[in-house]
Amino acid sequence: MSLTRKEFTLLTTLLYNPDGTGSQRAIAALSGLSLGTVNQHLTAAMNKGWVSSTSDGYRVTEEGLKALSPYKVQRAVILAAGFGSRLMPITLNTPKALVRIHGRPMIETTLDAILAAGITDIVIVRGYLGEQFDVLLKKYPMIRFVENPDYQEMNNISSAMKVKDLFGNAYVLDSDLYLQNSKLIRPYEYCASYLGVHMDKTDDWRLVVKNGRVTGMKVGGTDCYHMYDITYWTKEDGEKMARLLPELFNAPGGKQCYWDDVPLTHYNDQFYIEPRPCQEGDILEIDTLSELIAIDPAYRVPKM
Repeated sequence: MSLTRKEFTLLTTLLYNPDGTGSQRAIAALSGLSLGTVNQHLTAAMNKGWVSSTSDGYRVTEEGLKALSPYKVQRAVILAAGFGSRLMPITLNTPKALVRIHGRPMIETTLDAILAAGITDIVIVRGYLGEQFDVLLKKYPMIRFVENPDYQEMNNISSAMKVKDLFGNAYVLDSDLYLQNSKLIRPYEYCASYLGVHMDKTDDWRLVVKNGRVTGMKVGGTDCYHMYDITYWTKEDGEKMARLLPELFNAPGGKQCYWDDVPLTHYNDQFYIEPRPCQEGDILEIDTLSELIAIDPAYRVPKM
């Protein structure tokens, strides 16, 4: 049985905020639903046995968890094969994802958030200095590695090709993001999405959004969502990606495409994708040495 968006929002709001949903007004504030909608759907959910009322609020029952089960995230796939040339010379001897920020590899902020959401099937696609990723196994023994020896000759679509059958019910993420808000990774997702921060102006990659649907990506724009490659794909989306990734990859020029070109550029009409808003500062992108120094001054070269 499929849940409506409002049913899903109600259940996940209760699940993610067990101590903050003591009243319907509080649930409305946390969920973004109107008070009347909360009243209507909360009553219906209790009648279905999805929610129970306790002395200190409302709780999702085992039946409610069963209703949510089709939306449970099954795995996380992290693409980490690239060289990180703009972070030279730091990346001469260290993969970008393993560059330390305040003493820890930046990829650990993503891994910790994934595990906090209860996701234990974690796949990392590695390439450049790939053996160095083995150090993660001591702290994260559940990681599975997939090798991408093609990272030097092709764009990141080559990494996606190595895991093309793993997109369903999965987060697919870049490895070079420094997460400061671990709650961005959630146990349940309703539909395909890209994270984005709404900005007055950006000179970087942005999502093209029309009527609440992501219809493409472009560089630069105003009143738009700055694009982050923290994405989610449903089971149905995963089946499409498994079919369409090879189609683009094997087309003329396909090996130099980004994997995002599949859902956002060449086959966008076959996907329904929503922007998932986050706040400025939730995620830090580190593409250059100056950006790294701004976050961690330890990389600043002392003046002679």
